[in-house]
Amino acid sequence: MRARFWFALALFSSFTLSGFAQQAPGGQSAPSTQGPATPSSLADHSISLDVVVTKKDGSAVAGLQQQDFTLLDDKIPRAITSFHEIGGTGEAADAAMAVQVILLIDAVNSSVQSVQLAEGELKKFLRQDGGRLPVPMSLVVFSDQSTQVQPSATRDGNSLAAVIDSNQPGLRLSNRAQGSIGAAERLQLSIRTLEELTAYEQQQPGRKLLIWISPGWPLFSGPTVHITTTAQEMYFHTVVMLSRGLREAHMSLYNIDPLGMGDAGGMQTFYYKNFLKGVPSVKKVDAGNLALQVLAVQSGGQVFNSSNDIMRLTANCLADARPFYTLSFDSPPADHPDEYHDLDVKIGKPGLTARTRTGYYAQPYKDSGR
Repeated sequence: MRARFWFALALFSSFTLSGFAQQAPGGQSAPSTQGPATPSSLADHSISLDVVVTKKDGSAVAGLQQQDFTLLDDKIPRAITSFHEIGGTGEAADAAMAVQVILLIDAVNSSVQSVQLAEGELKKFLRQDGGRLPVPMSLVVFSDQSTQVQPSATRDGNSLAAVIDSNQPGLRLSNRAQGSIGAAERLQLSIRTLEELTAYEQQQPGRKLLIWISPGWPLFSGPTVHITTTAQEMYFHTVVMLSRGLREAHMSLYNIDPLGMGDAGGMQTFYYKNFLKGVPSVKKVDAGNLALQVLAVQSGGQVFNSSNDIMRLTANCLADARPFYTLSFDSPPADHPDEYHDLDVKIGKPGLTARTRTGYYAQPYKDSGR
């Protein structure tokens, strides 16, 4: 068993080395991710954030001004260089078009029971109100056979429900290997799919909410697990790549566990919370830093694993679609490539909380004299 685990871990490492330059949805080539591009000017260091502000009851807050926000970069206040409210009271009625939602059904990491539940609940959600959706949505069906992407965002929920019906045979089949080898393959396939989606969405305008319906990805992590230096380097490279891709795509990731508390006995339900802190270096990385739930929280999204009411949880995710705020600041020059910075946004009014990305990886300026 231990030999199979090490083989699976090596298999995953080899996949991450060669598997990231893939075809993005729509046939577009994903950009190379073999390392950060060297910035050429100060403009390349402008960091843009999407920020959701909520009250204690979780409801979104509109009408705030730039002076209500304080942005901390490694606990140091940074000047906000641009600020906009999207979908607030002062916005035009079509402002929500600046946001789209991507629903992803994960049949790779889910049981048949989970997939069936997710399908049924999503179809109910999509068909309510006569199929009229509050924001444009698209659908991704992620299975062993292929990853199918509904080609364009739409407000027609009935058409998306029909896509789910047409893909049911593919969602029922599985060619997965079992044990540690199968887990390594599923993890590699999950990471590759997320990388392809972010690479494609980087070319598309607006903010995206990716709702990944899944119990989570396999975790090669635990107190008895030893990680080789080579594996750590691959993990760190992958963490940086996904962090940058999600940020540049203006994408927040949400995870809904379709079985809710039915998975309460599983390690992944709460174990991911040990890895929410940003990873500053190769020596500090762990396989747990690649958990789906960790990536969701760090992207400014949320994790829902205490209920199987998928209709309600999907609506909770959509509550982040509007209103929200976009702000930007200039990153200081990094001392070395992939220098991690914590981010925090404070609101200068009592009872309000801001949620956004928890960090980013800064790069040196090309002009070393800056």
